Amino acid sequence: MRRVAVTGLGTVNPLANHVAGFWDMVLSGASGIGPITQFDTSAFKVHFGGEVRNLNVESWLDLKTVRRVDRFVLLALCAGKEAMDDSGIDMSRENPFRCGVIVGSGVGGLNEFEEQHSKYRDKGPDRISPFVIPKMIPNAASGNVSIQFGMKGVNTAVSTACASAAHALTDAMRAIRFGYADVMLAGGAESTITPMGLGGFISAKALSSRNDSPKTASRPFDKDRDGFVLSEGAGLLVLEEWERAKKRGAKIYAEILGAGCTADAYHITSPCGDGEGAGMAMQLALADAGVCPQDIDYINAHGTSTLIGDEAETVAIKRVFGEHAKSIPVSSTKSMIGHTLGASGGIEAIVCSMSLYHRKIHPTINLVTADPACDLDYVPNRSRDLAVRRVISNSFGFGGHNACIVFGAAS
Repeated sequence: MRRVAVTGLGTVNPLANHVAGFWDMVLSGASGIGPITQFDTSAFKVHFGGEVRNLNVESWLDLKTVRRVDRFVLLALCAGKEAMDDSGIDMSRENPFRCGVIVGSGVGGLNEFEEQHSKYRDKGPDRISPFVIPKMIPNAASGNVSIQFGMKGVNTAVSTACASAAHALTDAMRAIRFGYADVMLAGGAESTITPMGLGGFISAKALSSRNDSPKTASRPFDKDRDGFVLSEGAGLLVLEEWERAKKRGAKIYAEILGAGCTADAYHITSPCGDGEGAGMAMQLALADAGVCPQDIDYINAHGTSTLIGDEAETVAIKRVFGEHAKSIPVSSTKSMIGHTLGASGGIEAIVCSMSLYHRKIHPTINLVTADPACDLDYVPNRSRDLAVRRVISNSFGFGGHNACIVFGAAS
């Protein structure tokens, strides 16, 4: 069975538009949350979110492409470019049919859907753009990324809500492991800070309403948490067959050791409180990686800052790790960037890779008041130096989708 190396990283998110800046910001415990500027939120009960700011694509992407893709695809293209540049792979020297793309998105082109619906409502059906369908379909990111980089191999799209990117990485890892590809560009992208996206989550009572203090609104595992913060972003990674990466002298951040996927089969939006499905996903990931619970040095939690979700994840971790759970550092990237939905697993995979490469773990910020139901070591408010060797990343999504990935140090 072939090993899988992580050789390229790329992200745009509320903290930064490149990996180096993002890593510095998460280690410092910064927050990327602020007032929403993409539309007027005065009629809404929530006025803040995690926006990608100062996105510069005109310097390398032609204007025609920019106009013909939804914002979530632009985010994917930006993250993909950084990841490919970082990997040092020259596609002109590659067999393109051995290089593939899998980009997950929980929603797809919501911006385009809303814009074209407004045109239909105000001006009639003849004014609907011919690009509306190719712009809004969830596979538009995978398709456009493959076109941009000339990658003609395995190409699919995953849409499993907030587990989308983790499922995409799992599928990409397996494509390399079982010989269907040598290089995969995979992860997730999402952009749902729109009137319908914001309004829908408000109506579902899923969002924090801390309008007076946006930067402290995302507070996973804190007793006073009141919902997640809606955000946008993308995180893509270059995965590569291990021996090939070593032979060409690639910089290897980490190794994907294994993954596990399950379903709660319980409720369309709420996780099962007993942690059975999430716990089994972690157990399957450990078994796939060939490691035992005591081998895990760090857990990058799904940690959304919801009342039910954070408690259910804590239960699941205890279910799998037993007494060892108390000694494993657990932290939530979402405390700093909010919830990027289908992109979150990709961005958090980058965090795991950087943690292994730099031997540091970032904090869970805004953790002020302990919750008796959430009683693990959540790395409150300050990063740590830690010689991590194996880490696990959790992603759980609406629909009861659970996906967990085990990463190992490259050396």
